[in-house]
Amino acid sequence: MPLAQRALRRAASTATVALLAVAVGCAPQPENPASGKASGKTGTSGETCAKGALGTRTSGELTIATDEPAYEPWFKDGKPANGKGFESAVAYAVAKRLGYDRSEVVWQTVPFNKAFAPGEKTFDFDINQVSISAERKKAVDFSSGYYDVRQAVIALKGSKAAGAKSLADLKHVKLGAQVGTTSLNYIDDVVKPDRQPAAYAKNDQAKSALKNGQVDAIVVDLPTAFYITAAEVTDAKIVGQFENTGGTPERFGLVLDKGSALTPCVTKAVDALREDGTLASVEKQWLSEAVDAPVLK
Repeated sequence: MPLAQRALRRAASTATVALLAVAVGCAPQPENPASGKASGKTGTSGETCAKGALGTRTSGELTIATDEPAYEPWFKDGKPANGKGFESAVAYAVAKRLGYDRSEVVWQTVPFNKAFAPGEKTFDFDINQVSISAERKKAVDFSSGYYDVRQAVIALKGSKAAGAKSLADLKHVKLGAQVGTTSLNYIDDVVKPDRQPAAYAKNDQAKSALKNGQVDAIVVDLPTAFYITAAEVTDAKIVGQFENTGGTPERFGLVLDKGSALTPCVTKAVDALREDGTLASVEKQWLSEAVDAPVLK
């Protein structure tokens, strides 16, 4: 083949390759499944938290779970969907941050222990006084904490212990708590009573001891105190709550499926609510003023 002809053919071939490259570059490209925009269970750093991009269980809805009964002060009248009570209010505040109004929130009943047990979840997130722990993180995801848990003292109404106003008032009463708990640590390390505290294998045994007058007061975490006085030992009252003794506080977190694509966005929403004072405001409305639980110093 003459040299001139070869040169023309090479030029034509080069032009064709260039045109194909341009065509491919301009053609619509398939969406990368790892982009975080499609619904799924694995989030990425490029994930957007815009409502339309969230891979919720049901498109256009946010499914929130809690246990039944839903008791006060976390919920009001046993109805999570009414927006009343601390956790109901928090749930709707998070939903709003994610772009969902109340009509787009669907509530679901899930037993407490099942919420953080291994296995795929049927909800987008669960809110049910679940403390964040390394052990539970092996099975589920957590948002950042939305409530700092404190320990509290319960005594029968009208008893000497029920009138305690300070830590000093508790030094001479018989206290009890479940063995191996933060509650018992608070008795030993914070109250430092002059009587050996009673240690029980379970909280149920501590409650029975209180009912039977075997102890003057028991110490449990504040959420448990709410439930005991509201539903189990109704002739008892919350005497007061302890200050955090330092270090990382025990916190409740929203529970999500392990590896959920929603976890970064839900955490971002909770963080924003903490930073702008919403969580503090809701806590003051539904927890600090809902029960008589002064801080014992």
